[in-house]
Amino acid sequence: MRRRPRLRDELVTLAHGAGGKATRALVEGLFLEELGNPLLAPLSDSAVLSTNGGGRLAFTTDSYVVKPLVFPGGDIGELAVNGTVNDLAVVGAHPLALSAGFVIEEGFPVGELRRLAASMARAARTAGVPVAAGDTKVVERGKADGLYVTTAGVGFVASDVELGPERVRPGDRVLVSGTLGDHGLAVLIARGELDLEVDLESDTASVHELASALLELGGALRFMRDPTRGGLATTLNELAEAAGFSVALDETALPVRAEVAGACELLGIDPLYVANEGKLVAIVAPEAADAALAALRAHPLGRDAAIVGEVRDDPDALVLLETALGGTRIVDMLVGDPLPRIC
Repeated sequence: MRRRPRLRDELVTLAHGAGGKATRALVEGLFLEELGNPLLAPLSDSAVLSTNGGGRLAFTTDSYVVKPLVFPGGDIGELAVNGTVNDLAVVGAHPLALSAGFVIEEGFPVGELRRLAASMARAARTAGVPVAAGDTKVVERGKADGLYVTTAGVGFVASDVELGPERVRPGDRVLVSGTLGDHGLAVLIARGELDLEVDLESDTASVHELASALLELGGALRFMRDPTRGGLATTLNELAEAAGFSVALDETALPVRAEVAGACELLGIDPLYVANEGKLVAIVAPEAADAALAALRAHPLGRDAAIVGEVRDDPDALVLLETALGGTRIVDMLVGDPLPRIC
C-alpha cells in the first residue's frame, strides 16, 4: 500500500514548488488530504471523467509563473498553451479547448501583454486548440511579478484508450521523445544571474501529435507522462511507486545535449532532474519498443527519441541508473529547489 507523505513544514518554501519530495509532501500531505476524492486520487496529469452518454473527457489545470516571462525559445504565453495541451495528450486525450486566466501586475506594459497574448494565440493555432474562455485580474504594483497565467483544458478520450501505471509490467521499455533538460537550463541561463554563455533554447512545444502516434500501438502502450518539474527522475520515481516495480535506466542511452551536460556539470545539477516542456515519457510493451521509437522519430519533435531503460520486477520500486562506468546508483526524487520558477 502506498504510504502518503506527511507535511511537516510550518511554512511554504520554494522547494514546495520544485516538483520533488517537498512538492509531493505539500500535494499529498495537504491538498489530497483535504480535497481527496476518487478523481483526484490518481494525481495524474489530467482527470478522466465519464459522461452520462458513455464518453470520457480529460480535464486539467495548471498555473505558470516562469521568470523571466520571455526566454530563449519561448515565453509564458506559449508555455501555458503547450503545457496544458501536453497534460491532456499524455493521458490519451484529443485536446478540445482551453481557458486562460491572467493575473496582471499594475504598471505592466500593454504592448508586452499584447505580444504575449499573440504568442499564446500562435501556440493555440499550432496545436489546433482554441482558447475558448478566460478571465483577467489586475493586482497592485509589486504583487504579481509582472504576469501569472492559469490555464485549464478539456479533451476527448476514445473508448479504447487505457493508460496508467497499473498497466505497466516488468520487461516494458522506457522511451523519451527527445533531449533532456533543455527548458530548465534555458530559463535559468536567461535570468542572467550566472556567468555562463550557452546557446540553448527551451524545448516548449505541444506533444499531442507524438502522443497520437503512440496511441496507434493500442494496448502495447502502457503509460505516458510529460517530465516537467522534477524532470525525468521525478516522473519515473512516481511511476515506480505507483506501479510497484523498479525502473532501470541506461546512462549511455540518455539523450542530453552537450550544452546541457556541460552547464549542469558546472552548476552541480543532474540533467535527470531538470524540467522539460516539449517532451514525453512513454512505457511500452517490449515487443512494441522498436515500433514506438520509429513512430516518435518520424515526427520532427521526436528526432532525438531514445529507448532509455526498462521496467524490472523489483518490489522496492526504485529508479536505478546503470552508469557508463559499469556501476549502478539510485536516482531518488528531487530534494530542494535547484531551479525554481521555471514554468
